[in-house]
Amino acid sequence: QVQLVESGGGLVQPGGSLRLSCAASGSILTIYSMAWYRQVPGKERDLVARIPTRGTTTYADFVRGRFTISRDNAKNTVNLQMNNLKPEDTALYYCYADIRHLGSGRRDFWGRGTQVTVSS
Repeated sequence: QVQLVESGGGLVQPGGSLRLSCAASGSILTIYSMAWYRQVPGKERDLVARIPTRGTTTYADFVRGRFTISRDNAKNTVNLQMNNLKPEDTALYYCYADIRHLGSGRRDFWGRGTQVTVSS
């Protein structure tokens, strides 16, 4: 009933920039925390950045100062501006949201992922 769809991934050169977007749709009552995670083959899925409904944003050390997370509550959208990209940023990036919705209540939702590749 609730879907998260990511967009904005692609191939960029080191030092370049990308802007990822994630739109939530469906029978949404309230969106609490939203976040971006990333994963490479053979490794665990890691938190990149999190933005709560209230409070301060959280960034992983490996992206601090380069990435910025933001959200538009009116559009049920969360974004990730990625600057000064490095080859080690290459991964599948997933959108996450904690949502209260019509039906079973409140639970975690995940997008299908969008690929980011940083290479020269």
